[in-house]
Amino acid sequence: MTPEEVLDAARRAGLQIVTAESCTGGMIIARLTDVPGSSDVVDRGFVTYSNAAKQAMLGVRAETLERFGAVSEQVAREMAEGAQAQSGAGLAIAVTGIAGPGASEFKPEGRVCFGLAHGSTTATETVEFGAIGRAQVRAATVQHALSLIGRALG
Repeated sequence: MTPEEVLDAARRAGLQIVTAESCTGGMIIARLTDVPGSSDVVDRGFVTYSNAAKQAMLGVRAETLERFGAVSEQVAREMAEGAQAQSGAGLAIAVTGIAGPGASEFKPEGRVCFGLAHGSTTATETVEFGAIGRAQVRAATVQHALSLIGRALG
């Protein structure tokens, strides 16, 4: 789904969008705000690359980070719900992952966890993009996030 289609769907739904981004470093909000006139449905974007930022800006719990790690659906859920609560937007998308290069002991390069808070419900999922390179993982993450938003609003 294109950014224009996502923005049009948000307009039709009467919702504002907020992003909470780790591995993409603000690329999702940048794609949305590249579109002229996006300010009527884009509220804000949080770039929370560090665990400290996730906690301070989004209210991600230290216990969640310690138990599951930053790259987890549990953290993606708390990021999305925190972004929604901080902004008041009707829809929040959150991403946290390992863009690469390299992987951790338990989590492979290319793993990205998504959280989508829409109204009072939150859905999460993990996508394994594989070791396709940092730029490609980040680009695929942005595209998948836009598709998730579009499906939620469709």
